[in-house]
Order: sequence, then C-alpha cells, then structure tokens
Amino acid sequence: MNSLALWAALLCGSAEAQTVPHALSPDSETNFEKFEFQIPMRDGIRLYTAVYVPKEASARYPILLYRTRYGVGHYGANDYAPLRDLAWPGFTGRPYILVWQDVRGSFLSEGKFVDMTPHVVRKRGPNDVDQSTDTYDTIDWLVANVPRNNGRVGLWGISYDGFFTAAGMIDAHPALVAASPQAPQADWFGGDDLHLHGALVLDGFEYFSAWGRPRREPTTEPPRPIDFGTRDGYQFYLRIGPIANLDERYFKDEVPIWSALMAHGTYDAFWKERNILPHLVDIRPGVLTVSGWFDANNLYGALKVYRAVERSSPGTTNTLVIGPWSHGQWRTGSGESLGDVGFGSATAELYRNDILRPFFDSRLLGDGEPGLPEAYVFETGANRWRTFDHWPPDSASARSLYLREGGALSFEHSTSGTVPEGFDEYVSDPGKPVPFIERLATDRTHDYMIQDQRFAARRPDVLVYETEPLPADLTIAGPIRPSLWVSTTGTDSDWVVKLIDVYPDDAPETAASTGTGLLRPGDSMAGYQQLVRGDVLRGKFRDSLEKAEPFVPGEPTRIRFEMLDVLHTFRKGHRIMVQIQSSWFPLIDRNPQTFVDIYHATEADFRKATQRVYRSANADSFLEVNVLP
Repeated sequence: MNSLALWAALLCGSAEAQTVPHALSPDSETNFEKFEFQIPMRDGIRLYTAVYVPKEASARYPILLYRTRYGVGHYGANDYAPLRDLAWPGFTGRPYILVWQDVRGSFLSEGKFVDMTPHVVRKRGPNDVDQSTDTYDTIDWLVANVPRNNGRVGLWGISYDGFFTAAGMIDAHPALVAASPQAPQADWFGGDDLHLHGALVLDGFEYFSAWGRPRREPTTEPPRPIDFGTRDGYQFYLRIGPIANLDERYFKDEVPIWSALMAHGTYDAFWKERNILPHLVDIRPGVLTVSGWFDANNLYGALKVYRAVERSSPGTTNTLVIGPWSHGQWRTGSGESLGDVGFGSATAELYRNDILRPFFDSRLLGDGEPGLPEAYVFETGANRWRTFDHWPPDSASARSLYLREGGALSFEHSTSGTVPEGFDEYVSDPGKPVPFIERLATDRTHDYMIQDQRFAARRPDVLVYETEPLPADLTIAGPIRPSLWVSTTGTDSDWVVKLIDVYPDDAPETAASTGTGLLRPGDSMAGYQQLVRGDVLRGKFRDSLEKAEPFVPGEPTRIRFEMLDVLHTFRKGHRIMVQIQSSWFPLIDRNPQTFVDIYHATEADFRKATQRVYRSANADSFLEVNVLP
C-alpha cells in the first residue's frame, strides 16, 4: 500500500490549481496516478480503496466514488484498471478523480460483511456503523486527503452496489452532491432479487453458492458459484425435490444467509431491518435512479427508491430513468435490442451521453442543474423516449381489462355474465410445472422478461385471454393491478399473471440482429407473444406478507396485487393477451399447493390442484391498467 507521504508530494502546488479541469485521454496508466489505501472508519475498521488521480496538476477535480461488493479488481499499485472499467463508455476524457472501494468485509477490506446491512437509526457510539456511516467516513477522508479535489463527490453503483449508493445518500456528507443508485436492491422480501410477492426467486441458490459463503480472510480472488453439471436448470431443480434438499445436499448449513432465508419464511423483523426504503428521508444530494423495464433483478428497487425519495424529500432533485434494458445493460453496449426485440436506436448510448454524463458533470464540475426532466423513460412498442413531470404520469386514467368467456379479453364488462359460477379452470401439477422460458438455463436469463410466450400458451395448465386486434395504438403507463376471483382445491397456490403484446400475422418487424433470442436474426416476428410484464403472487400472502393464510378448498376468493410499472404501446393491429398459471419454474420455486412452510416441505406435501378463475358478473376478474390519452 502507498503511504500518506506520497500524497504530500502531490499536494505541492495544488493551492494554485485551476477550478475548471482539462479533458483527459482514455489511457488510465498514462493519464492517472494510482494509489491504494486502507481508509479508517469510525470503529477502527479499514476499507481498501483504489484512487486514480489525474496527473495534470493545473486543475481541481471532482471525485467519483463507487463502493462495491464484487471486488475493485486490478489490485496492486502498478496494476491499472482500464478507464472503461472504472466508469462507463462515454466517460472517456472526463476530468474526474476515480475512486473504487471494497465495502466492509469484502475482498481486501477489513470487517465482516453483512447482507443488506441494516441501517442504524440512532447512532450513539463509534461502533454504530452501517453503509451510511462507512460512506460518510470514506468521503470525509477523501476530500481531506486526496490532492487537487474540488470538494465535490459523486456516488454511483449498480445492483448490490446500487444498494450501497442508496444507503450512502442517507445522512450524507456535505461534499456528496450527486448520487446515482442504479438497479438498487432495496427490500429483499418485498420484491428485489429474492422474492416476488412472497414467492422465492430460485436462482438465489446459485448466487449464494458463491457470495453467501463467509470470507475466511482478506483476498483478491472472487468466489466461485456451484457447478450445476448441466445447462438444464428445469430438470436440476425438479430432481432436487423440496427446497430443503438444496441445503442438505450442497450448503450443509455453511451459508448463513441461505439458512436465514430458510428460517424466515414471512416478512418478519429479519427482512424488515434489511429494508432501506423507510430510511430514505431528507435526502440532500441530487438523485438519478436508473433501471430497465426488463431488469429481472431490481426494477422493483429502482421504482421504490425513486418513490421513497420523492415522497420524503420534496426539495431534492430526483430523476427517474428507465430504458428498454436488462439488468445493468445500460452501462455497456448500445442498447439497440434485447433478445428478439429491437428498439430502433442506441438507447444506452443516449442515456450515457445525454442523461448520466450531464447529471454528474453539472453537479460535480459546477455547471449547476442538468436540466433533466422528472422522469426520462423509454416507451416500448413505440420505441421512443418520453419525458414526464411525474411518474406515473398524471394524465393516465385507470381502465379495466376484463377476462371474458371463450378466452376473450375486453375493456367492456361482460353483459352475459349473470351465471354466478362462470369460470375457467386448469389442473396445476407441481411435478410438471410451467417453465418460465423455452430454452435451457440454470438461472433467470437476462432477457426472459421480453421473451416469446407461445410455448406457454399451448399448455393445458395456462389460461389465455386476448382482445381483438386493436383499432388504434393504446399506451399504458405505470403499475398493473390484477384483481381476480379464484379458487383452488388445495390450501395454497401461486398465481402468475402475464401481460403480453401479440404481434399480427402480417407483422413487418423481424427478429433483432443480435441473435440472442430464440428466433434467428431477420426471422419474421409474426404472431410473436412478447412478454410486457409478468409477476407472481404466493397465494397465502394475498392479504399480508407478514402473515400467511390458507385457502378454503373450492371457495372463491378475491386476490389483488400490484405488478411493476410499464410504459408500453400496443400498436394498431396488435392484440393484448393475458396468461394465468400457477407455476413459473425454475424462476420461482414450486408451491406444494398445500398450506405448509414451503422451505421445510416434504415430497408428500406436493399435490395436484384444480384451479379456477372466475369471470361472472358476481365475481369479475380483471387487470387494471393506466391508459395515456
């Protein structure tokens, strides 16, 4: 590690530095000097920090800080990370001091790593530490010790690192003037990464097989995930049987966070104290929250962080950006397509050049406010960027899409639904769950949220409802709220709802040129059933995530939940489709369909069940959507 004496040499002459820096070329080793430090926190724990200082000594530079769970990389004072790894494409030449830090308990930082570190509300002593205090102490050290800094700091991070950014905005250091939480984790039980309305997202097993094992000592080597021995995650998890077998066969109680997850099957104190949202109060830095409509991990966190800041900190500049991207896709690449679906332009490049860069430059280089709208969001279907003064837009009006007899879907309520027992039904078999994608995968794929759903529509355990071809474009904006009357012959059930855009048989579109979908690049998109939004409710949590309740077999029951936001145009000639099913495997773990603690269920608990969705006048089922004029 470099000593503080090295900084003293750099400090010479800095008092006469200019305020506005010159642009820099992209070669980090040629244009930056790298230093490594263990920065002390208030409780004595030291955090490894790599600092890249521009060699040009005639200017003052702002600091751009990234705090990470996943390793700074390029360890060693003479091992320089490429500039593209230190920031993002399009950042090349920006005059910043670039700082990366291993968070507490990760890689070369001291201390113990705690997943979704609980926020300490009342800090009464030096040992009351959390991600907020670690961020504050880091910034305090940086502005006091890094030469030629201009006293302004920007903070950013993606995914888990987005959580550290959101936490770092709380009780922020005065020098922190701009923060960009991107796909931030916010609430692991509420809807981020691990759970969807109480249902377990199964690829948490693969993630924790690497990142859940305690670090024995400081290291520069990342952990390795489990080797499935197959690309067929569907068969792998099906052969595992009950979820408890994963720990017995693989983890053997050696992964504390997985053991805790299995022990806390409801939204109890363990999960609540890991929810950062209630603490996002009186946020002072300008905030730019970013995610993608097809972010399978943390779109929930981005929407909830934005709304929490908007609600609690009305005087704060608070901008929401959502593009047509999968998890983290906005950082690199062009963003021209995802899977088979093209978006007509380089959406990620526009974001980096016209949104992200102005946000940081304006606040860190002293140019003032960036002039961004409240919400800068991409309208899928129409393939265009839109700006709004509020999100969701105030101009949208609520309308209901009713499930009708014969698989019809309509904005008009049924006029013939006087039969009290009008319903559609299917048999849900936990031994043959509905797959969430058609191709092989061991985890949630980056593009599953936009994939063709024709494979599911053909199954007898999936209900399908669709409109007639639309006479004009129809744009929906904001959350989607299913309200269904259902029954099951079991005592528990999952209810999966999917909103789908069905392309016409004469669709002029062809599959995207990237070739990452199931179609070949250039193939016709005729009849394509593009997933717009899908979500699941674990039925026993229909009234509360805190308290599970069984179904009464055969008794019609109203279930309501909120799916995540969209901004999507169903174009003229397209159809709107809704699919309903009771499994989504192995994206979601299997529900035994009996009222048990699923994490400790046995083979005997898994049973077939007959599921009904009612659509009569006395028991109407519909999806509420917000339609833009």
